[in-house]
Amino acid sequence: MPSIRMQLTSAYAGALIGTMVAFAAVLWGARRASGYRDLEVEVANRADQALAIIERAVESSEPVTVVSDTLIGPVVTPRLKASLEGVPDYVLVLDERGRTLYSSFAHRQLDAEDRFLLDSAAIRLTTAGGAAALVTLSRQQLLVVARAERDPVTAIAKVVAGVSTSYARLAPRELVGTMLVIAPFVLLLSVGGAYFIAGRALRPVEQIINEVEAITDGRSLHRRLPVDEGGDELARLNETLNAMMSRLENSFGALRRFTADASHELKTPLAVLRADVERAMHAHTTPGEQLVALEEALQETTRIADLVESLLTLARADEGRFDLHREPVPLLPLARDVYETALILGEDAGLTVTMPLAEDATVLGDRTRLRQLFLNLVTNAIKYTPRGGRVELLLSRRLDAVTFSVRDTGIGISAADLPYVFERFWRADRVRSRRVPSGDGASIVERGGFGLGLAISQYIAQAHGGTLTAQSRLGRGSTFTATLPLAEPAQAATVDSADGREPRGDGRPDRSDDLSRAAS
Repeated sequence: MPSIRMQLTSAYAGALIGTMVAFAAVLWGARRASGYRDLEVEVANRADQALAIIERAVESSEPVTVVSDTLIGPVVTPRLKASLEGVPDYVLVLDERGRTLYSSFAHRQLDAEDRFLLDSAAIRLTTAGGAAALVTLSRQQLLVVARAERDPVTAIAKVVAGVSTSYARLAPRELVGTMLVIAPFVLLLSVGGAYFIAGRALRPVEQIINEVEAITDGRSLHRRLPVDEGGDELARLNETLNAMMSRLENSFGALRRFTADASHELKTPLAVLRADVERAMHAHTTPGEQLVALEEALQETTRIADLVESLLTLARADEGRFDLHREPVPLLPLARDVYETALILGEDAGLTVTMPLAEDATVLGDRTRLRQLFLNLVTNAIKYTPRGGRVELLLSRRLDAVTFSVRDTGIGISAADLPYVFERFWRADRVRSRRVPSGDGASIVERGGFGLGLAISQYIAQAHGGTLTAQSRLGRGSTFTATLPLAEPAQAATVDSADGREPRGDGRPDRSDDLSRAAS
């Protein structure tokens, strides 16, 4: 495929040739029409000149016609004939019967056929209006015009004058010939100039291509294209490419961190799983020890499955395949359900869990995903709040939105770390495990989470058209707030008073999945 430079040059050459041809055609037509107009004026002057000679002869009381031969009929007098010979081109003087009283020298030089054609046209030509007519002879074309003799005493009826149209066609031909000679030089210079100008205009593009080729090797994404202060299209292109490379650099960095963190998270449980399996397979291991090892292996397997499920959820969200089954969902029953789960988890962790504010509101969303969002915020608050602390749930309705907030008195997040809380594999405690006090006063090591819960929660909130925000101070606790848009009145009216959860046999909602997720 030809380069852009050649395409621009070819397009310019084609446009130039088309313009020149159109200009030449218009100029040729205009010059030809002007030539014919000039020729009409000239032939009219010839007829008026011959008529004036005849009128002067009449005014001087001289005879204008004589009978030279009874067969031929009358002709103009020799003196008048000599005067008419001074009128150039074709001149005919006719009487009322259409007989030729005088013919000019040019007429007499024509062959018999052409003379007959011209005589016939002269007889048919009328003097009314003074319009000119074209007469085509064997070798040429004439433009003829007739003038009437105004003195009825004489035998002369009209005077016909003619001029060859070759004079009118000669100037356009010369013009076209001149343009054909000059056009190649003009075209050559113009195309050469266009090729040079296109090369200079595309030179910055070549530089951009070279810079981008050097940057896109994957190791030089920190480099940026120079941006001129002119603000032209190329400067805007450089700014756009720089912005794109910044996003690519961030994406590559996030991908590298994601790969490293995922590998780290999978490495530990896989190592533990391998050790437990090897211990269970050891010949000197007692059945009780084998059961303990297999139980630990099962826990690590569950942990790996949870991690894979979380990664799959985030991958689907990145691809825009975050499945939501939207329906009107009343949040008050859902919040109470989550609150009861939080009471159970908080009691086991030695925390006080309260819900001082719970206002009824209906949103259009996925009940399962919204429940996952609320549970993630609750379990996250319980996990990072020491024993004796407090966790508070708030469901508040606003004018056009509803907020679900979870406040805790936990370890909190520093101001420097707060912008990263929704990134994948990020945790407030930078180590992968933490020590918590046990019931007998000692401390045990508890494995931390994966750092994916808040990222998933943010995706759920955004998929519902809402937001998830965080406020925290180190050592003072944190507050996470999910804001969701309210459902339209027509949609909210279709909601039944029940929360839609399928009850168990004792009439209480089934929370076994909540407890298993919180335990993991």
